[in-house]
Amino acid sequence: MDNRSLIDRLKDTHSLEREQWIQLIDTFTDADREYAADTARAVAQGIFGHDIYIRGIIEFSNICRNDCLYCGIRRSNTSAERYRLDEDEIISCCDAGRRMGFMTFVLQCGEDGAYPAQRLAALVQRIKERHPDCAVTLSAGEMEYADYKLLREAGADRYLLRHETASEEHYKRLHPASMSFSHRMKCLEDLRELGFQVGAGMMIGSPYQTSGDLAEDMLFLGRFRPHMIGIGPFIPHKDTPFADMPAGSYELTLFILSLCRIMLPHVLLPATTALGTIRPGGREQGVLAGANVIMPNLSPDEVKKKYMLYDNKICTDESSDKCVRCIDLRLERIGYRPVSARGDYHV
Repeated sequence: MDNRSLIDRLKDTHSLEREQWIQLIDTFTDADREYAADTARAVAQGIFGHDIYIRGIIEFSNICRNDCLYCGIRRSNTSAERYRLDEDEIISCCDAGRRMGFMTFVLQCGEDGAYPAQRLAALVQRIKERHPDCAVTLSAGEMEYADYKLLREAGADRYLLRHETASEEHYKRLHPASMSFSHRMKCLEDLRELGFQVGAGMMIGSPYQTSGDLAEDMLFLGRFRPHMIGIGPFIPHKDTPFADMPAGSYELTLFILSLCRIMLPHVLLPATTALGTIRPGGREQGVLAGANVIMPNLSPDEVKKKYMLYDNKICTDESSDKCVRCIDLRLERIGYRPVSARGDYHV
């Protein structure tokens, strides 16, 4: 079966066999990628029209107990300038975001022991009391079931936890021995069971990744059916063990974005900052490939350059309001409109 026929089959059945995923990943051409983008864009427009949901991300701590080999805020990076926002500073970011029209706040951090579940739950409650019409998304890493339950009961609506890779062997090559593939997967199952809208996702072109690994990612996403999928190209950071590894493929990232949209038509699919970092205009091309979410940074200006997961991250030298205006104009140029609605997952 040729690649266009496989893309058509994916649209009809929302699944492929492992070898078919490998064929697409290994043999796609620019024409195949454009066909997938056209198909994905039509699917997305049929559900969301030309609306792009805008989420405000607040990166409130770059302190992390983990030592992931690819990450610029890994524990062993002594060159990182560490910071931690307190609750009042985070609330101030939310207030500013609400004034700009945001109705979803994404609170992201390293796995910082100073923000255990109890403290995060109290913070979520404060935000929900202050902005009851808004959604709160957390991205604070791996926890235990009781912790996630506490956060859910406090009012957290969504949780982002990228699985990074669905291959246990590949996972071991990206993480220290102290981290567990099975625990990462259990966390995702716990989050789903507790009623969160759950986000998974992976890096495209991460070190040692094979087409078979990516095929496993696609099979996992098809089984797990997350509400959100975060996908971006691997970009190396100069102060990590992977500093000299090549960046992931921009073209393959766009292709995988399109395939995710075709496989899971209603999924919330960001055009990530990493996509815009690896290529100017990358986020716009992500939208044209089927993405329907963009997340401008609401963090205080003085810390934006410190949350550096990878080198040369864009939009770290702009104020939040300037960044939002820029994104609005970029979307309008390609025929889309930013919307400030909560943008919950619906089928």
